[in-house]
Amino acid sequence: MSSQHRPLSMAQVLVCGATIVTLSMGIRHGFGLWLQPITQAQDWTRETFAFAIAIQNLAWGVSGIFAGMAADRFGAFRVILIGAVLYALGLAGMALATTPLTFTLATGALIGMAQAGTTYAVIYGVIGRNVPAEKRSWAMGVAAAAGSFGQFLMVPTEGFLISHFGWQEALLILAAASLLMMPLARGLKEHSLGHAAPGTHKQSIGQALREAFKYPSFQLLMAGYFVCGFQVVFIGVHMPSYLKDNGLSPQVASYALALIGLFNVFGTYAAGALGQKMAKKHILAFIYFARAVAISVFLIVPLSPVSVYVFSSVMGFLWLSTVPPTNATIAQIFGVAHLSMLGGFVFFSHQIGSFMGVWLGGYLYDKTGSYDMVWYIAIALGVFAGLVNLPVREAPIHRGQPLPQAA
Repeated sequence: MSSQHRPLSMAQVLVCGATIVTLSMGIRHGFGLWLQPITQAQDWTRETFAFAIAIQNLAWGVSGIFAGMAADRFGAFRVILIGAVLYALGLAGMALATTPLTFTLATGALIGMAQAGTTYAVIYGVIGRNVPAEKRSWAMGVAAAAGSFGQFLMVPTEGFLISHFGWQEALLILAAASLLMMPLARGLKEHSLGHAAPGTHKQSIGQALREAFKYPSFQLLMAGYFVCGFQVVFIGVHMPSYLKDNGLSPQVASYALALIGLFNVFGTYAAGALGQKMAKKHILAFIYFARAVAISVFLIVPLSPVSVYVFSSVMGFLWLSTVPPTNATIAQIFGVAHLSMLGGFVFFSHQIGSFMGVWLGGYLYDKTGSYDMVWYIAIALGVFAGLVNLPVREAPIHRGQPLPQAA
């Protein structure tokens, strides 16, 4: 096999890709810990902070489309380098901003663009191109589990940094740590891009987009992913304040977010592994239905540290376990040539949901003094997402000529 088409080793892709996701997602998962320190220090409303995080999720989604196109065309290496620099600049700006506008530009725009270049869509493109189809869903589960381990590892670390150094200094330390993604990106530098792999159907970007958006299953996956974003970002950002409002200590919130990360290591890995053995649409439907049940039970039972830890463990198992089966389904239907870009579009839907979840959380809290309405919306959306994933067709799409039988 020529060097042009020689794939990277699976171990190298998984180690470097998973570590990058661990750093990028780990830092991001702890942002809820800064809500009260920043709003109290700056005398801002919760909606101000929530709006910046909402913009971050929207910027992540929009930028993810173009980061995916660039990664498919030029390789993940360059995209990750730019993302790491933007991450460091955004975190420093988040620490030093003195007005809501500059805070939103740093926390929202810069960090959002950084996350687009250092998380799943870009990493999954490399996995899709370098890991055999019979191991692809499993490998995506490993990468997603790494992001969850990052939450388990980084959230308590971020809480420690805030309590021992102050919220501004903690952000500057994380800005320096984010630059570690740059040397790791070297391990994802592919030998050649822009050439169709033997036996694949070559498409332009426009052709790939028209094909995907006309395909009903792609639209259903986007609808389900919208709900995923709404639920996880609302909970991740607002649950620490929800718990504190109800008389629980900040330590309970830190442990709760860490438990979500710990159990999601198992949940994402299990979802990826099961995706090699059973219909991925059934995995997705189960995850969304189970989330609706978990939130309902959490609101019904008396609130206590124990109920919070049980809820966090259950939700953790379901947290980002949607990611491997969703992206593996896209690869199975459309192939891997434009996987980062198509994954970016589906993730854009996820981020619109994230925007709505985090912003509505702050808006409705400021209007009503309670998060109850947003919890009820999250339950209803979970049922909706479970239903829309059931009709998804996972078989490879038939183009002008039949595709070769996948492994």
